[in-house]
Amino acid sequence: MSKALPIMFQGTHSDAGKSVIVTAFCRIFVQDGYKTAPFKSQNMALNSYITFDGKEIGRAQGVQAEAANIQATTNMNPILIKPNRLNESQIVVHGKPYRNMEAGAYRREFFHTGLSLIQESLAVLKETYERIVIEGAGSPAEVNLNDRELVNMRVAKMANAPVVLIGDIEKGGVFASLVGTLQLLEKEDRDRVVGVIINKFRGDIRLLKPGLDWFENYTGKKVLGVIPYLQHLNIDAEDSVILNSYTALSDEDKEIDIAVIQYPKISNFTDVDPFTIEPDCHVRFITKVDQLKNPDIVILPGSKNTIEDLQFLKNSGIAQKLAQLQQKGKTLFFGICGGYQMLGIQVNDPFAIESPHYSTEGLGLLPLHTTITQEKTTTLSEGVLTYQKQNYLVKGYEIHMGETKLENYNAPLIKLASSLDGCKAFDEKVIGTYFHGIFHNDAFREAMLNNVRQQKGLPPIMNRSSFNQIREEAYDNLADHVRKHVDVEYIENKMAEFQQKSVTT
Repeated sequence: MSKALPIMFQGTHSDAGKSVIVTAFCRIFVQDGYKTAPFKSQNMALNSYITFDGKEIGRAQGVQAEAANIQATTNMNPILIKPNRLNESQIVVHGKPYRNMEAGAYRREFFHTGLSLIQESLAVLKETYERIVIEGAGSPAEVNLNDRELVNMRVAKMANAPVVLIGDIEKGGVFASLVGTLQLLEKEDRDRVVGVIINKFRGDIRLLKPGLDWFENYTGKKVLGVIPYLQHLNIDAEDSVILNSYTALSDEDKEIDIAVIQYPKISNFTDVDPFTIEPDCHVRFITKVDQLKNPDIVILPGSKNTIEDLQFLKNSGIAQKLAQLQQKGKTLFFGICGGYQMLGIQVNDPFAIESPHYSTEGLGLLPLHTTITQEKTTTLSEGVLTYQKQNYLVKGYEIHMGETKLENYNAPLIKLASSLDGCKAFDEKVIGTYFHGIFHNDAFREAMLNNVRQQKGLPPIMNRSSFNQIREEAYDNLADHVRKHVDVEYIENKMAEFQQKSVTT
């Protein structure tokens, strides 16, 4: 008999809060003394995470592993789908690119392969951990997809896991969503649902009570908790839908204005999260040229399709505005990964890996050329970054399909053990690197922000907060919040009950 007790969280729709609640339960079970692992069989996301052995998984599962105080492995997310162009995605299997596939081909050709991968990964986790917290995707009531789905009820059956259904009250219609989802499930799947959680509640719980009573009487399913909306979570988001919560407007009360360019295939935008904890920084995401204004810092984040996102910048007028800002000399430009590639003179894609367009001109702000390659670099990295004549030990991770070469001019940013990374202008007003997580390095982030403050005639802010410490505290705060509002004991009893049933049948 497996020693693992699994639980699965599914939602009535995407962005119901599944990832966050799974993260909370990973920390709750660890706090209670259980060796715990997250699991998501198939994840579609452009924000990814690099495991200790240099493999790529969904960022949410990496964050959940951190909450569980363990190292993430590809068994926690064996299949990662990364959209890279219209109707086509890169399929990543156990952390390495498998092939590019259109949605129809994936559904027809990959199903049985995926099924085997999921079964194997679950078996490994069951032998290693005492608790497995499983995350679904989208909705289990997608009746047009359920005959070949690989991420919801089929996985619950594989794991013999009870299911908790999550509804997001913030969007409205939560009872209709919960009831409708339950009614569209097959009876066997409906019986697997042991209760529901209503997420992101704001207001007086007494006004919701009649609805809760009605729901339990109508469906026979227990309301396991109503979780109040938790602001300032300080935990990495995975889906780009979170960007809707950011504004494009400036904030006159903040001394440093940071504009992040939000192109259509933006990826790993969590690189900018550390700025959100800084008292003097205002982070906003830009999709239109008239939103850009005159920021102190412009960040070009990662991209899953560098050439087409470059074309977006040109067609929208943002590229021309960036050039004007650079000529004024007051704005710091920082490109990461795909954003780093965009800062150069040329981006070539000779094998049409990311785009049918074989080549395009870059923004021309750094003297470098990039060629998109068939081999993908995924690695944890560390080195010595030189900025304002000071050296900083920095750590990060790389995820890119491309080789970037500098012209005769050579001003690298980071010295690694056996190579160099990045590039910077002589005045350090334009900087690029392949290092994701570069701003998570507290000492460098402090130096960069204080240099911006100095140029604006502002005094420095010393001893800024440690972002990693704040994130660790956030895991505990989230666990405490969920534990306070959810019947964790009932869920644990159901986990044991399902496991016992599997032994006696």
